[in-house]
Amino acid sequence: MARRSTKTPPPEDFEEKILDIDVVDEMQGSFLEYAYSVIYSRALPDARDGLKPVHRRIVYQMNEMGLRPDRGYVKCARVVGEVMGKLHPHGDASIYDALVRMAQPFSMRLPLVDGHGNFGSLGNDDPPAAMRYTECRMADATSLMTESIDEDTVDFEPNYDGQEREPVTLPAAYPNLLVNGASGIAVGMATNMPPHNLGEVVAAARHLIKHPGSDLETLMRFVPGPDLPTGGRIVGLTGIKDAYESGRGTFKIRATATVEDVTARRKGLVITELPFAVGPEKVIAKIKDLVSAKKLLGIADVKDLTDRSHGLRLVIEIKNGFVPEAVLEQLYKLTPMEESFGINNVALVDGQPLTLGLKELLEVYLDHRFNVVRRRSEFRRTKRRDRLHLVEGLLVALIDIDEVIRLIRSSDNSAQAKERLIEHFSLSDVQTQYILDTPLRRLTRFDRIELESERDRLNGEIDELTGILDSDTELRKLVSSELAAVAKKFGTPRRTVLLESAGSSVAAVPLEVADDPCRVLLSSTGLLARTANGEPLEGGDGRRVKHDVIISAVPATARGDIGAVTSAGRLLRIAVIDLPQLPDTASAPNLSGGAPVSEFLALEGDEELVCLTTLDESSPGLALGTLQGVVKRVVPDYPANKDELEVIGLKEGDRVVGGAELRTGEEDLVFITSDAQLLRYQASQVRPQGRPAGGMAGVKLSDDATVISFTAVDPAADAVVFTVTGSHGTLDDSVRTAKLTPFDQYPRKGRATGGVRCHRFLKGEDMLALAWAGASPARAAQKNGAPVELPDPDPRRDGSGTPFALEVDALAGPAH
Repeated sequence: MARRSTKTPPPEDFEEKILDIDVVDEMQGSFLEYAYSVIYSRALPDARDGLKPVHRRIVYQMNEMGLRPDRGYVKCARVVGEVMGKLHPHGDASIYDALVRMAQPFSMRLPLVDGHGNFGSLGNDDPPAAMRYTECRMADATSLMTESIDEDTVDFEPNYDGQEREPVTLPAAYPNLLVNGASGIAVGMATNMPPHNLGEVVAAARHLIKHPGSDLETLMRFVPGPDLPTGGRIVGLTGIKDAYESGRGTFKIRATATVEDVTARRKGLVITELPFAVGPEKVIAKIKDLVSAKKLLGIADVKDLTDRSHGLRLVIEIKNGFVPEAVLEQLYKLTPMEESFGINNVALVDGQPLTLGLKELLEVYLDHRFNVVRRRSEFRRTKRRDRLHLVEGLLVALIDIDEVIRLIRSSDNSAQAKERLIEHFSLSDVQTQYILDTPLRRLTRFDRIELESERDRLNGEIDELTGILDSDTELRKLVSSELAAVAKKFGTPRRTVLLESAGSSVAAVPLEVADDPCRVLLSSTGLLARTANGEPLEGGDGRRVKHDVIISAVPATARGDIGAVTSAGRLLRIAVIDLPQLPDTASAPNLSGGAPVSEFLALEGDEELVCLTTLDESSPGLALGTLQGVVKRVVPDYPANKDELEVIGLKEGDRVVGGAELRTGEEDLVFITSDAQLLRYQASQVRPQGRPAGGMAGVKLSDDATVISFTAVDPAADAVVFTVTGSHGTLDDSVRTAKLTPFDQYPRKGRATGGVRCHRFLKGEDMLALAWAGASPARAAQKNGAPVELPDPDPRRDGSGTPFALEVDALAGPAH
C-alpha cells in the first residue's frame, strides 16, 4: 500500500527564486556587522562618559529607580532585572558582573555603586555572592554622572525593542574614563586603561580649559601617572609618557613591602599593597610552587593576615641566614608581586574607535562637558523664559483684577472669556489660560509682591544664562568651577607611588647572610641578640639605657654556633643566625631589640641560663662555680652532632651559679659567699676535667652559707667588687647597704680555702643578697632592666658600705 504524502503542494502561481550569493561576501558582511556590534555596543567605552553600554544602562536605571545614596539598599537582583528587561538585551550574568566591578573599591578608583554584602575580593580569589544576596544603591559620586540628565543635556535613543528610551551618553560631571579606567576586548582591538587620581585629572582638565594649547609635558605636571586603587609602586615612567603621548605604553607595578620583625626570632616581608588586579591567593600559590620546585630560597612561611579592619597584610617569613631585601628582589622577579600593565587607550569618539593620548582624552571629555553645560543652560533659560511669560501675564491681570473678574463673569463660557481677555489685555493664549486656571486665592496683594520678586529673579537668571551661552569664556569658567567643586568634594590623596626606576638593585647582595664576625650578648633580663660586627660594645657617651646590663658576651660568626650554659649543668647549642641582630646605631650596650631566651631554649622548671660560651676547642676551657662551692674547668670538647651536652655532674641539691669562658687561662677565679666571704685564686690551680666530671672543691663554706657569685677576672684589668646586703635572703628589706670596692684590695688565697671578708654586716643584716666581681665599670639593673646608679667606691674591703634603697636584681661589667 502506497503511503500518502502529507507535504502541501505549492500554489499554482508560485515562482521559485534562488539567489546566488558569494560566500566570501556574505561572511565578510556578516563579520563586519558582528564586529561593529561588539565594538560599539559591548566592549569599548565611550570617551565622553567613560562607560560601556552595560555600565551606562546600570547607572541610568538605578537613577530612574531612585536608588540614590540617601535611600535604602535594594537587592542587586532587582536592579539586574530592571536593566535586563528594559535596556540590556543580554544575560543577567554579564549585567551582574559589571555591577559588581562598579562596586569594588579595589577595581574602581571612584566606585559608582555602593554595595552591601560580599562583592568579591582582590584578584577574584573570593568570588562575589549571588545577586539574590547582595544589595546596592548609587554611590555618592554616581549622582554626578546622571546630574541634570532630565534637562535635555544628552541625546536619547530607543532601546532594543523601541518601548523605552535610553541615553546615548551620560552628562558625566567628572572625567570618568581617566579616573576609573576601562578594560575590554573587542574584535580586532582591545582597550586597557588604568585608573587615575580625580584631583590630578581635574587639575589637568582645568588647566586645559584655561590654556587650550598646553602641551603634554605641561599636563603631566598635573597627571604624572596612574593612581591605582590598590596602591603599589610604579617603577619606570618612560612607558607612561609614551602612553600619554600616543595612547600606548607599558609600565611595571610593584607590591609595597617592608622588612619587619614578624617573630622574636625571624624577620619577614610584610606586603600591604599588591599590583592592580593581583590578589594574595595568587601570590601565595606562586610562592608555594616556587619553593616546592626549589626555585625560590629563603622562605620559611607565608601567612595571609588580610581582614576588613586592617586591609591587605601578607606576611612572608624569611629563614634565618637570608637577606630579606635579596629575597624581595627574587619575589619581584618570579612572582606576581611585580606585574606589567600595558596601556591601550582605545575609546569610542563619535562612534569610531580611536587610540587617544592624555590630551586627546581630556579634550574629548571637555568638548562633551561644554556641550552638556550649554544644553543645560539653554534648557534652563527656556524654562525660566516660559515661567517669566506666565508671571508677566499674571501681573498684568493683577493690575486690573476687577476688570478681569468682570470680563470672566460676563462671558457665556470659558472660551468666550479667554477670547475677551486676550483682546482686552493683549495677552497670549498661554498667559490667558494660566490666568483662568489660577485660583482667586492667588490674586492677593501679597501674591503680587511675590510675583514681582519672582519676575526680577527670573530676569536675573535669564541674563546670567544668556551670558553663559553668548560667551565662550563664561562657559569655560563655569565648567572649570564645577570640576573644581567635584574635586574638592570627592578628591582623595594619591595612593600609588611613582618611581623613576627601581633604585639601587639588591641583586648584587648575596641571598644568604655572610658569615661575618659578631658578638652574642645575654642581658640581665634574659634577652639574647647579636651585634652587627665583632667589635665589643662600648658605653657610648655614658648614658644608661634599659637592658644595658650584659651578663655574658662571647665572640662568634653570623652562621656559627655558640653554647648556652644553664644552672642544671647543661650546655645547649644555639645557632647565631637565629638571634635578632642589633642595629648598628646602638650607642650603648642595649638589648631592647633582643628576644627572650625562651624563644631559643627549652629550659626545665627553675632552670636558668647562666652564661654563654664559644664552642672553640682551642680555648682554655669553661670555668664553672656551683652553689655548694664546687669549681670545674671543662675540657673544650663539644661534638658538632649534639645540641645538648652535660658539662658538669652535679650533686643533689647543687646547681651552677656562675660561669665564664677563659680567654688566656691566667684569669683569677672569684667566689663570693652568702656570709660575705670572697675567695680569689688563679685558674691554673684548677685542673681541666672532662664533661661528665663533677669538679673539685672550690671554696670552703661555713655552716648554712652558699655561693652567690662566681666569676673569672683578668688580674691585669681594672676590676671592682660590688656587694649588697640583706636579711633572710631577700632584696626587699628596708635595712640594706651596698659597697663598691677595688678588686686589688682582696689578696689571692689557696683553692678550697675560706677567703677573706668582703662586707661587714650592720644590725639587721645577716647575709649578702647580691654580689659580683669583674672588670670596671660595674653596671646594675632592676628586674625589668631599668638601670641603677651605684654608690661611690669604698677602698675598705671589709667596710660596712652605705645605705642603699634601690632594688637591684643583676650586676655585670662592660660588654667585652
